[in-house]
Amino acid sequence: MKTILGLLTIATLCSTAMAQNISGTWHYMDDKTGEAKGLVKIEQQADGTYAGTALKATPRAGYTPKKFCTNCPAPYTNKPIIGLQVIQGLKTTDDTNYTHGKILDPVSGKIYSLKGRLSSNGKKLFLRGYMGVSA
Repeated sequence: MKTILGLLTIATLCSTAMAQNISGTWHYMDDKTGEAKGLVKIEQQADGTYAGTALKATPRAGYTPKKFCTNCPAPYTNKPIIGLQVIQGLKTTDDTNYTHGKILDPVSGKIYSLKGRLSSNGKKLFLRGYMGVSA
Protein backbone atom coordinates (compact mmCIF):
# COMPACT_ATOMS: atom_id res chain seq x y z
CA MET A 1 0.00 0.00 0.00
CA LYS A 2 1.17 3.47 -0.76
CA THR A 3 0.68 6.27 1.67
CA ILE A 4 0.57 9.93 0.89
CA LEU A 5 2.98 12.38 2.42
CA GLY A 6 4.43 9.68 4.67
CA LEU A 7 1.21 8.65 6.41
CA LEU A 8 0.27 12.28 6.41
CA THR A 9 0.12 13.33 10.00
CA ILE A 10 -1.41 16.72 10.32
CA ALA A 11 -0.71 18.09 13.75
CA THR A 12 -0.53 21.22 15.81
CA LEU A 13 -3.85 22.87 15.24
CA CYS A 14 -3.45 26.55 14.51
CA SER A 15 -7.10 27.36 15.01
CA THR A 16 -9.67 25.88 17.32
CA ALA A 17 -11.35 22.66 16.21
CA MET A 18 -14.58 21.21 17.48
CA ALA A 19 -14.92 17.44 17.83
CA GLN A 20 -16.99 17.21 14.65
CA ASN A 21 -15.50 20.10 12.72
CA ILE A 22 -11.90 19.96 11.48
CA SER A 23 -12.05 23.36 9.80
CA GLY A 24 -8.96 25.44 10.43
CA THR A 25 -5.33 25.86 9.54
CA TRP A 26 -3.16 22.82 10.30
CA HIS A 27 0.57 22.18 10.17
CA TYR A 28 1.41 19.05 8.26
CA MET A 29 4.31 17.08 9.60
CA ASP A 30 6.94 14.77 8.13
CA ASP A 31 6.31 11.38 9.75
CA LYS A 32 10.01 10.45 9.59
CA THR A 33 11.56 13.62 11.02
CA GLY A 34 8.64 15.17 12.90
CA GLU A 35 9.38 18.51 11.24
CA ALA A 36 6.65 20.79 9.92
CA LYS A 37 6.40 20.60 6.13
CA GLY A 38 3.84 23.36 5.64
CA LEU A 39 0.32 24.59 6.26
CA VAL A 40 -3.02 23.34 4.97
CA LYS A 41 -6.32 25.17 5.43
CA ILE A 42 -9.26 22.78 5.80
CA GLU A 43 -12.76 24.13 5.27
CA GLN A 44 -16.20 22.57 5.46
CA GLN A 45 -18.01 22.77 2.12
CA ALA A 46 -21.70 23.49 1.53
CA ASP A 47 -22.36 19.74 1.08
CA GLY A 48 -20.84 18.95 4.52
CA THR A 49 -17.58 17.48 3.18
CA TYR A 50 -14.15 18.97 3.88
CA ALA A 51 -11.61 20.35 1.41
CA GLY A 52 -8.05 21.42 2.09
CA THR A 53 -5.90 24.03 0.36
CA ALA A 54 -2.10 24.21 0.52
CA LEU A 55 -1.15 27.53 2.13
CA LYS A 56 2.58 27.23 2.67
CA ALA A 57 5.48 24.84 2.10
CA THR A 58 8.27 25.10 4.64
CA PRO A 59 11.83 24.97 3.30
CA ARG A 60 14.07 22.64 5.29
CA ALA A 61 17.77 21.82 5.23
CA GLY A 62 18.49 20.00 1.99
CA TYR A 63 14.95 20.51 0.61
CA THR A 64 13.53 23.24 -1.56
CA PRO A 65 9.75 22.97 -2.05
CA LYS A 66 8.42 22.59 -5.59
CA LYS A 67 6.50 25.61 -6.85
CA PHE A 68 4.37 23.92 -9.52
CA CYS A 69 2.46 20.64 -9.76
CA THR A 70 4.32 19.46 -12.85
CA ASN A 71 3.49 15.72 -12.62
CA CYS A 72 -0.16 16.21 -11.65
CA PRO A 73 -3.15 15.11 -13.72
CA ALA A 74 -5.58 17.63 -15.23
CA PRO A 75 -6.91 20.02 -13.99
CA TYR A 76 -3.91 20.39 -11.63
CA THR A 77 -1.17 20.19 -14.28
CA ASN A 78 1.42 22.98 -13.96
CA LYS A 79 -0.65 24.89 -11.39
CA PRO A 80 1.10 26.58 -8.45
CA ILE A 81 1.09 24.23 -5.45
CA ILE A 82 0.38 27.06 -3.01
CA GLY A 83 -3.34 27.72 -3.30
CA LEU A 84 -4.04 24.30 -4.80
CA GLN A 85 -6.90 22.25 -3.35
CA VAL A 86 -5.06 19.09 -2.25
CA ILE A 87 -7.86 17.53 -0.14
CA GLN A 88 -11.45 17.09 -1.26
CA GLY A 89 -14.58 15.16 -0.39
CA LEU A 90 -13.55 14.14 3.15
CA LYS A 91 -16.71 13.10 5.05
CA THR A 92 -17.30 12.69 8.75
CA THR A 93 -18.41 9.22 9.87
CA ASP A 94 -18.69 9.99 13.60
CA ASP A 95 -17.27 12.50 16.09
CA THR A 96 -13.61 11.71 15.36
CA ASN A 97 -13.41 9.70 12.11
CA TYR A 98 -13.39 10.87 8.51
CA THR A 99 -13.43 8.93 5.25
CA HIS A 100 -14.19 8.90 1.50
CA GLY A 101 -11.84 11.79 0.73
CA LYS A 102 -9.22 12.23 -1.98
CA ILE A 103 -5.78 13.74 -1.54
CA LEU A 104 -3.35 14.98 -4.16
CA ASP A 105 0.38 14.52 -3.60
CA PRO A 106 1.76 17.48 -5.56
CA VAL A 107 5.30 16.05 -5.50
CA SER A 108 4.45 12.74 -7.21
CA GLY A 109 1.29 13.96 -8.94
CA LYS A 110 -0.73 11.01 -7.64
CA ILE A 111 -4.22 11.13 -6.16
CA TYR A 112 -5.00 8.79 -3.26
CA SER A 113 -8.09 7.82 -1.29
CA LEU A 114 -8.11 9.47 2.12
CA LYS A 115 -9.32 8.71 5.62
CA GLY A 116 -8.59 10.36 8.93
CA ARG A 117 -9.04 10.47 12.67
CA LEU A 118 -9.14 13.41 15.06
CA SER A 119 -7.39 12.91 18.41
CA SER A 120 -9.58 12.86 21.50
CA ASN A 121 -8.31 16.29 22.58
CA GLY A 122 -8.97 17.74 19.09
CA LYS A 123 -5.36 18.93 18.68
CA LYS A 124 -4.09 16.37 16.14
CA LEU A 125 -5.60 15.20 12.90
CA PHE A 126 -4.15 12.01 11.48
CA LEU A 127 -4.77 11.60 7.75
CA ARG A 128 -3.81 8.58 5.68
CA GLY A 129 -3.74 8.42 1.91
CA TYR A 130 -3.97 4.97 0.32
CA MET A 131 -4.54 3.13 -2.96
CA GLY A 132 -7.08 0.34 -3.25
CA VAL A 133 -8.38 -0.90 0.09
CA SER A 134 -7.14 0.70 3.31
CA ALA A 135 -5.08 -1.68 5.43
